[in-house]
Amino acid sequence: MKVHILSELAHVAPNYQTRILTGSVLNQPTSDALWAEINIQIQILRKYWDVDSIKKWDPVFAMRQLYKRLGKDPNRYRPSSEALMRRILLGKDLYRINTLVDLVNLLSVQTGFCIGAFDLDRIVGTQIDLGVGRSGEPFEAIGRGSLNVEGLPVYRDAFAAIGSPTSDVVRTSIQLETRRLLLVLHSAEGDQGLDEALEEARRLLCTYAGFRAME
Repeated sequence: MKVHILSELAHVAPNYQTRILTGSVLNQPTSDALWAEINIQIQILRKYWDVDSIKKWDPVFAMRQLYKRLGKDPNRYRPSSEALMRRILLGKDLYRINTLVDLVNLLSVQTGFCIGAFDLDRIVGTQIDLGVGRSGEPFEAIGRGSLNVEGLPVYRDAFAAIGSPTSDVVRTSIQLETRRLLLVLHSAEGDQGLDEALEEARRLLCTYAGFRAME
């Protein structure tokens, strides 16, 4: 599986970088051990950040700036990492979904990067194209319904859109039955911190989801 950044996005964000992981997994409803890690990270976040300062964290700031260059209001269509951290900093709890989704949320809060997580068996084709959302493009976002992705970075398989840094779509979403995972980490401005985030993703997946990388 490869990610191809299309010229329509590359000319606006020439330093856009991604990292991917694919492999087999064993998903579960939840994990108390994982949630112990999540709760530690929540405490750290609330100690050192607030809803205004979090916008200045490099990965969040870079994605917000890209949204602005594409003509999208990042206060209305927030990058997913910012939205998660903002929820925590406003005193709300994170949703408990399932082990895979929960650990991806933890990774995003830890690193500040937007992360797409997909059921690989629902992906059509062997390449993901990363471009810019089109007017009227169908996009059934998880938990949000139809989302206007015009002007957002959007990644697509051979069939249609599968996600954006704001939200992923229902069609390829992670389910309890998911047995093969595609994980995509996004940076709007270079690769600083991406490889470290990728290794942390491996650790979390191996520890809590029996991850085995695909050759």
